[in-house]
Amino acid sequence: MELHHLEAFLAVADELHFGRASERLHMAQPPLSRMIKQLERELGAPLFERTTRSVRLTTAGQALVGPANDVLEDVRVARRAVRSAGRGETGRVRLGFAGPSSHVLVGQLGRVVREQHPGIELSLRSTTYNYEALRSLVDGELDLVIARWRIEPEGVEHRPIAAERYVIVVPAGHRLATRKRLSMADLRDEEFVALPADPGSSVRDGMFDLAKAAGFQPNVVQTAPDSWTVMALVAAGVGITFTLDTAVANVVQNGIVVIPLKEGKEASFQQLVWREGDRNPALLAVLRSSEEALPTPDSESA
Repeated sequence: MELHHLEAFLAVADELHFGRASERLHMAQPPLSRMIKQLERELGAPLFERTTRSVRLTTAGQALVGPANDVLEDVRVARRAVRSAGRGETGRVRLGFAGPSSHVLVGQLGRVVREQHPGIELSLRSTTYNYEALRSLVDGELDLVIARWRIEPEGVEHRPIAAERYVIVVPAGHRLATRKRLSMADLRDEEFVALPADPGSSVRDGMFDLAKAAGFQPNVVQTAPDSWTVMALVAAGVGITFTLDTAVANVVQNGIVVIPLKEGKEASFQQLVWREGDRNPALLAVLRSSEEALPTPDSESA
């Protein structure tokens, strides 16, 4: 049994006339009659009662009408799905991001993708560190990542989507809390709360590099697994922390004061990153939407 057998059957069942059905199918009547006979042999039952004056469905023919329509509709749905996927109208894009600094960006992108491409599922995966998201991207576990780095990874394409600067966060009431701006040299004798060294946090690496340039090594008295915990420890008076303004902006925490860092005057950038040469139509559609949702910062805003 093939699809054209079912299409022929339904045409005859609708018209109850072989001549009109053959015209509807743009074929001669004898081939149509042969197709119906082939289908009847396949099913082991007559589908039509034929006389010189009329054509009627048999009980078996009546039973076949519904399933035949269902099969052909399923085929039409499958064809539409494949065409839509090929045009980037449907599909799934796995987006990875690290920490609270990305949450607003993820929300902006998700809203525009939903508005412009309702058939595309944006599957979100949060990681603690940028290196985890980038590794998953390169390994093919993610399609798109919001991340930052100090050394650009290989095998990826990217576009800057948000400018960010280093800041110092101190407990409310700290001796430096009233300062309008700080330099790393001002922090020589301070105790720091920081992310762990092992995962290779780009923020922690930046802190140590700037401290080294200022002539000292930060005294890290407490590590914490994520930015939320770091801020809670700072608010509790455990120490101060070196972080990014975008991270602080997305952490609701009382009892802290955020102070710009002189050495953080030049902006760094969060990047939207995808595998080099990835031509997934759904990904390309999301990348087009990202240009509206997350435009590249111009030099003035940076």
